[in-house]
Amino acid sequence: MIALGATLNASIGLPNYGLLIVGKHSLLKALPFNKILASKFNGEVDEKRWEAAMSALPVSGSLPLLFNQSRIISLPDSSSRHNAPSNCHVLTKELRTVPITVENRVIHICIFLKFFPSSMSQCSMSLQKLNIILVCEAGNVFANVAAIARAFPTFTRKTDPPPKVDLTIELCLPDGEKLDEEDLKLIENVGFSIREVCRMIDAPSNELTTDALLMEVLSVAEELDVKSIVITGEELKKQGFGGIWSVGRAGPNPPSFVVLKHEPENATKSYCLCGKGVVFDSGGMQIKGKTGMPGMKRDMGGAAGMLGTFYCLVRSGFKEKLYLCVAIVENSVANFANKPDDVITMLSGKTVEINNTDAEGRLILADAVYYSKHILKADVIIDMATLTGAQAYACMAGRLSGDLVAPMVFCPDLHFPDLKSPIADMRNSNLGKMEGPPSAVAGLFIGAHIDFGEGIKWMHLDIASPAECGDRSTGYAGKI
Repeated sequence: MIALGATLNASIGLPNYGLLIVGKHSLLKALPFNKILASKFNGEVDEKRWEAAMSALPVSGSLPLLFNQSRIISLPDSSSRHNAPSNCHVLTKELRTVPITVENRVIHICIFLKFFPSSMSQCSMSLQKLNIILVCEAGNVFANVAAIARAFPTFTRKTDPPPKVDLTIELCLPDGEKLDEEDLKLIENVGFSIREVCRMIDAPSNELTTDALLMEVLSVAEELDVKSIVITGEELKKQGFGGIWSVGRAGPNPPSFVVLKHEPENATKSYCLCGKGVVFDSGGMQIKGKTGMPGMKRDMGGAAGMLGTFYCLVRSGFKEKLYLCVAIVENSVANFANKPDDVITMLSGKTVEINNTDAEGRLILADAVYYSKHILKADVIIDMATLTGAQAYACMAGRLSGDLVAPMVFCPDLHFPDLKSPIADMRNSNLGKMEGPPSAVAGLFIGAHIDFGEGIKWMHLDIASPAECGDRSTGYAGKI
């Protein structure tokens, strides 16, 4: 039994709005039609027709009502012990069957009576307005709203894009469950962040240059009214950012390192988010092949994800110190680019022999995490990057085995010797050795510049595989 305590907004429904009713199978079947949904259909669907639809409703899948003016999306009630109980991935999959694109900037959540809808300015097929009624437990609202957000791509350069519409999401919670205003604010900000992350990752590198990504970060600083530090071009070399400078100097636009600072009064801890912002990765001198290079515009997914996370947390009233460090480069080819056998000096003072110019992300992140620990004095450092191809195999193995979230092996005493160099403190990859797992070794390279996390808490996130699906960004990082 679903109890709202009040009716849904009857002015939002058929025939002026297309109507999607979404929820777990058992919750949808428990909906009392006359009490909750009748006003939404404006006489186009009665209780008898609704019950007929419920009798044919699949456990997982969708069912059209009134041609395509209305549709019911049913999510499975059960899930495996390794899967999310919300089954929100099914929702994203079903929503993607409707060709909807999103106009991103206007997102807000308001309170209608005793339940909570969310309004977003969107783009749709032939419909001018779309209403989603999300029927779910309070604990699954976050996951489902995120699933809706990532289902609607935001970036397009099509000359004939779908027409814009208004999308309204209304939440229908089981009796006795509710969300407070802080919950709603967080959900609102997460939804916005996911769409912004998607927009940036989907943008081509001829538009999202290093300068353009820098402006994206600074626009967030301006909107949030937080302090920023920008180090660009030759100044990186002067200040010792050897990793960022050596990778980015060959690009058509200068590399940058940008820091945002959220420093509320009475904070007792400090957190730092570090993101890899490689706007395009050609592989450098050890250039990628013709099939390996397409899609490398997404190599700034870690930076976009951390920028979205920073925005979401600050907008949601994060009470501790929060810093964002983004290293922005293009890994290109030029007569002064990094070459195999070059030796560079990092911000940490450690020397690195380059044996793989396509292992550039760890070089720029190593400078970022060192700055986080020793300059910003962060207690907790989280770095995020679309870092290694091996991560995709780990992700695939996880899906096949059921271990959807599994930590990388952290064993520097066994695996860090893979990076041993005869002439420098370390090499930047275990290219040709592969004694240790490559994704874990890449993380160890970053950790080596902060004493493998000694004295702090450090988390390394490699999101190379889940950052995109079907040639579109998932906005994955914005939710984490």
